[in-house]
Amino acid sequence: MLDLKYKKLQEILIDMKTIVLAFSGGVDSTFLLKAALDTLGPENVLAVTADSETYPFEELQEAIKLAELLGARHEVIQTSELNIPGYSENNSNRCYFCKKSLFEHLVPIMKEHKYNNMAFGLIADDLGEHRPGTKAAREFNVRGPLQEADLYKSEIRELSQQMGLPTWDKPSFACLSSRIAYGEHITIEKLSKIDKSEQAIRAMGIRQVRVRTHGEIARIEVEPQEMQRLLEHHQEITAKLQEFGYMYVTMDLIGYKSGSMNKILQEAER
Repeated sequence: MLDLKYKKLQEILIDMKTIVLAFSGGVDSTFLLKAALDTLGPENVLAVTADSETYPFEELQEAIKLAELLGARHEVIQTSELNIPGYSENNSNRCYFCKKSLFEHLVPIMKEHKYNNMAFGLIADDLGEHRPGTKAAREFNVRGPLQEADLYKSEIRELSQQMGLPTWDKPSFACLSSRIAYGEHITIEKLSKIDKSEQAIRAMGIRQVRVRTHGEIARIEVEPQEMQRLLEHHQEITAKLQEFGYMYVTMDLIGYKSGSMNKILQEAER
């Protein structure tokens, strides 16, 4: 079944002929970049990474290294989500503004290189979640080949491991703004506070972490198996996060869950 899905992905890519790929260096976009390079050849693929306030410096450096490792042509462009009208207000459609701006930057790059298509790392799992960015993708005719091939995250990790990609077991990543409760204004100070807090926790050997921000409260999400490690370092973590500006530091007993901030939206819809 997995072989058939990968064959389907190759057929989709062949039909696209040439692509500009929005490349974050995460599990999905790295796998898609590798598949595109193998299927279309390096001359028909351009990876583009948007460097902005919501994108941690560590992730940018990793994206640059991964593109080099794969032998891909790679461009880094400068963007600013906080300058996008409507973004910093942090409404439920925040991701729409972000993706719209990203695709607006990719269009002239695609035209400059005379390529046929733009693509991003949408996967099958995303269809059941709150993803306003997909609306922007439809408006700009940006395709999600992984989703079109019905590939799920677990399958992408398995195929990535088979290909020898170092990202096969990389923790899931989302922009720093996703840590801030909807309706709470996004500022560069809050984004910096979140970034420094998560770096400090990862430095203690915890791989998957989210520092969800609710005003003065930091709600830390880690995998259940890493909660004990978090507790072992609770004094150091508390001191660090209070130094960064949080008043209260808490641990979410449910544990890490992608898109957990969307629960507020789901409750509001009931």
